[in-house]
Amino acid sequence: MDFTFTEEQLAAAEAARGVFAKVAPDAVPSPALTSGAVAEHFDRELWDTLAGADLLSLLPAEEYGGAGLDAIALCLVLRESAKVLARVPLLENSAVMAAVQAYGDEELRGRLLARAGHGELVLTVAANGRTGHDPAELAVTARRDGDGWLLDGVQTAVPWVYDADLVAVPAHTGDRSVLALVAPSGDGVTLAEQVSTSGERLGELHLESARVAGRDVVTAEGAWEWLRELLATGTCALALGLGERVLRMTSEYTGKREQFGHPVATFQAVAVQAADRYIDLRAMEATLWQAAWRIASGAPGALPSAGDVAVAKIWAAEGVRRVVQTAQHLHGGFGADTEYVLHRYHAWAKQIELALGGAGVHEEALGDLLAAHPLA
Repeated sequence: MDFTFTEEQLAAAEAARGVFAKVAPDAVPSPALTSGAVAEHFDRELWDTLAGADLLSLLPAEEYGGAGLDAIALCLVLRESAKVLARVPLLENSAVMAAVQAYGDEELRGRLLARAGHGELVLTVAANGRTGHDPAELAVTARRDGDGWLLDGVQTAVPWVYDADLVAVPAHTGDRSVLALVAPSGDGVTLAEQVSTSGERLGELHLESARVAGRDVVTAEGAWEWLRELLATGTCALALGLGERVLRMTSEYTGKREQFGHPVATFQAVAVQAADRYIDLRAMEATLWQAAWRIASGAPGALPSAGDVAVAKIWAAEGVRRVVQTAQHLHGGFGADTEYVLHRYHAWAKQIELALGGAGVHEEALGDLLAAHPLA
């Protein structure tokens, strides 16, 4: 078994480190001190820089102006973005492009992929359903209307929707799911502002007989399920990058902070807690790459790829929570200082932990998969 990355994947990660090295995680007001959203829009300057570095076009094929890379390369870049709390829809935009390339028709691919890869078109996803606890594809109904579709329903907590040109909305027809690309400014579409735990501006998407052209609806079987798995795996990459940065911050702090004439990092109780969190991160990393590899390769396994994604999300959710809690504890009162960046990472970690379902949701999903596919 070969765990090494390809030269192309490593090059993408290196380019990402170069771009994100210039990003400050405290460039917007603290979510702890802001009653509303920390900013109205995402970081457009960073978005343009990512486009210029070809990091928005990792997944599309070369014929659409992309690099033709895979989910592993995307996760390597997302890992770096989370270390600086990058405020851009990199995961959502990339995941929708990948789904369109894999399941959309040629006309849709030609119309969207190059523009989205160049940063000219911003794509996001409505993946949280009506309440955040129910399946997203059941929150919206889709019915044929001439050469188009009519959508009705509600999707909550849609990220970056106020900046997006199109939202990928899963919907059900009664017997299957489709994926509709909806313009937030279209007829029958309204938004209600929401604010995330991390202080970012979200939107509750209301659809009332919202008309979507037939060419903007992906009807291929499995499109939404595949997109959901890629989103969940990308979220695991964000958790890993954030956790790694927080553990490094904790190491640096405890190495300098002294009690009784010695750095607190040399105390056994401190060292053991930090070591436990390091083990969490390595487990998060191993399960992440397993899930990303299953998506990228399509390789068969004892369980469908959804099983590997569920395992990765369980570790990511539990692991990132433990990492930031231990970091807060080992920083003492300094960790709660709103002038110190750690509290921002804690807020983002909680958002990532629960995004697309916390550990309990994925434990239940994994149990259902094991029941349906008994292991010999």
